[in-house]
Amino acid sequence: MAYARGVFPMGKSRHDPSLHWVDPDLRGILPLDRVHVSRRLRRVVRENRFEVRRDTAFEAVIRACAAPAPQRWSTWINDQIISLYGELHEMGRAHSVESWHEERLVGGLYGISLGAAFFGESMFSRQPDASKVALVHLIACLRRGGFQLLDVQFVTRHLAQFGSIEISRELYRAALAAALKNQGDFSSMPAGLSGAAVLQSVTQTS
Repeated sequence: MAYARGVFPMGKSRHDPSLHWVDPDLRGILPLDRVHVSRRLRRVVRENRFEVRRDTAFEAVIRACAAPAPQRWSTWINDQIISLYGELHEMGRAHSVESWHEERLVGGLYGISLGAAFFGESMFSRQPDASKVALVHLIACLRRGGFQLLDVQFVTRHLAQFGSIEISRELYRAALAAALKNQGDFSSMPAGLSGAAVLQSVTQTS
């Protein structure tokens, strides 16, 4: 209900169990029809450097997102968030996209699917480009599945590279309402697609 109304929860810190609701004046979205993938990242995707899977290690992904990293010593993902989103995953509402290398989870992201909207929550990377490749695969999955809105919450430098923009709360809620009238299919993209096929799904025009 909260996501359908345009708000989302965040923990105060990794070890603080309390949550608060966020409804920013400006909302970050990544327009699915205007995604930018750099030439260098296209090459990485095309070379299939990572095996990309969906929904095979959801808890491992969210825990990795919650863990400290060299440039991120603390996060907002607390145990309450981990537990609640685990329940949403069991309900088929929360999904993960994972980058694997030599059977080791090296990057990924997770988020919520509702109607034809996908709400990206967090991502992590243990190897260069691992989270970026997961994001490219997510975009391909959403485009194939008929999704209309990819909510990224806040525009970071990392997300701006892909074409993320900020829109007003009013415009966001209008886009969300339109997306909730339809139903996206997160499982529509076959597993094991080549990087070339994924890139074609990302870059082809509607």
